[in-house]
Amino acid sequence: MTETERLRVRQRPDGIAVMRQRWLSLGFLHWAVDPAALAPLLPGDLQLDTWEGRAYVGIVPFTVRGSRPAFLPPLPGTADFHELNLRTYVHRRGRAPGVWFFSLDAASRLAVWGARRVYKLPYFAADITMARRPSGIAFASRRRGGGTRASFACRYWPTAPARAATPGTLEFFLAERYLLYAWDGRALRSARVWHAPYPLAPARAEDLTEELASASRIILPAYDQPLVHYASEVDVHIYRPTVVTAQPALPPRGGDDAAR
Repeated sequence: MTETERLRVRQRPDGIAVMRQRWLSLGFLHWAVDPAALAPLLPGDLQLDTWEGRAYVGIVPFTVRGSRPAFLPPLPGTADFHELNLRTYVHRRGRAPGVWFFSLDAASRLAVWGARRVYKLPYFAADITMARRPSGIAFASRRRGGGTRASFACRYWPTAPARAATPGTLEFFLAERYLLYAWDGRALRSARVWHAPYPLAPARAEDLTEELASASRIILPAYDQPLVHYASEVDVHIYRPTVVTAQPALPPRGGDDAAR
């Protein structure tokens, strides 16, 4: 994967965004994992994007503000909610690097319904709390329903000033992602997002407990502390999804097929 290709995907897409959101107080928690353990969980048309031979699993808690269709004002009671995602990084035959989501949890049933219907993403309704305290941002999530347990909690906070990640660094590889992929049971889809580069800061996380990975049949290193970063805010443009291929070789495994 060339840096030229990574920078190409970061450019603002042609066309008109269909959604606008602000993402605030983002924590990026990453674990290095064996690529052989993740590869079977992907559709056959995607390959793992690795850094120095290692794949990465990320858990990203954050809050959404002002979610709305482009050119319309936010609707009261539906525009603001907390969100949490479990992800890894992929490409298609050396091009179009992006994100593969194993799961996304949101404290908005409308957001879950819309993202599943339009973007075919594996969203789940969850009860989520997020509070800014002197000891850091306290985030806790528990997926609704009586199926597979998938809770998460931690405190996280920046430990140094923020700056845009430099191309060619691990921080850039992990955070600067502007393309998502989704499997809808018949086809592989993709969609672009665009925002200014993250104001990314080194960070720390404590009091971490999580069941997201095991709910998606992923085993994180038991004794490794995650690599943590923090971003304060970005203004996001989200574009309509498109079909990449109608015949992926294998459907992905893991997660639950029913939104709760």
